[in-house]
Amino acid sequence: MSKFSESIPAFLHYLRIIKNYSEHTIRNYALDLKAFSSYIQDIALEDVDKQIIRRFIAAIQGHNKRTVVRRLSCLRSFFKFSCREGQTLHNPMEDIESPKLERRIPHFLSYEQVQRLFDAPDQKSYLGVRDRTIMEILYSSGLRVSELVGLNRRDFDSVNQSLRLLGKGKKERVVPITDTAAGWILKYLEHKERALIEKDHEALFLGRFGTRLTPRSVDRKFALYLQASGIAGTVTPHTIRHTIATHWLENGMDLKTIQALLGHSCLATTTIYTHVSTKLKKEVYDKSHPRA
Repeated sequence: MSKFSESIPAFLHYLRIIKNYSEHTIRNYALDLKAFSSYIQDIALEDVDKQIIRRFIAAIQGHNKRTVVRRLSCLRSFFKFSCREGQTLHNPMEDIESPKLERRIPHFLSYEQVQRLFDAPDQKSYLGVRDRTIMEILYSSGLRVSELVGLNRRDFDSVNQSLRLLGKGKKERVVPITDTAAGWILKYLEHKERALIEKDHEALFLGRFGTRLTPRSVDRKFALYLQASGIAGTVTPHTIRHTIATHWLENGMDLKTIQALLGHSCLATTTIYTHVSTKLKKEVYDKSHPRA
């Protein structure tokens, strides 16, 4: 009879090879399973029952609700996998419900704030050109930061003005970019200082020392530019993704198209932007109401 912890590597291997989960997601799952293993003092997998699960839920109630939901989702996937592989005969997660999460309304910027942010980098410097290019791409196509830093030079199609992305679950999609964004990419790639520092010849975006740019570096730079532009509130590079999605919706783009551009696997995820766009709601109301 195997211990709980002994079954974890096979599950993580399944997530990586079969499910194509990102390394970030796999790390979170590994941490969640380690926390549960520590709580149960690593008893046999077959001995984990509903009572243990309920006690574990009670023990982590002080955590952020999203953390609780994630850990229960992880355990649900783990035990489903374990039953399918014959590692255990029963699934203790059956009939265990997760707490309901309130949907957080995404924060977004006005177009005037976007322009102020774009004006923050020093466009006379190489790094300033790079950072302005990053902003233009994020606002052009709503990329995740992980997708942005994962871009290679060959992923940029200057003729068709598009980018080939590797999104969540390693799903590939092609997104269009604006004329402006394409122009900034070319300006950045042709900058004379890039050739002097370039060590990674595949990566589209490089850090100060010529290697591939990291998400952490993007976050740090954005924090500085946001401070310089005087934009208050909780704003991150991901806010730009929420911003362009909201602006698309306000300008009449349909949800299915926005879903495809953002790489959402479920349309329900995209509909959150309908709660943000009060301007669109008012316009639809005025057009639809006979006495408006």
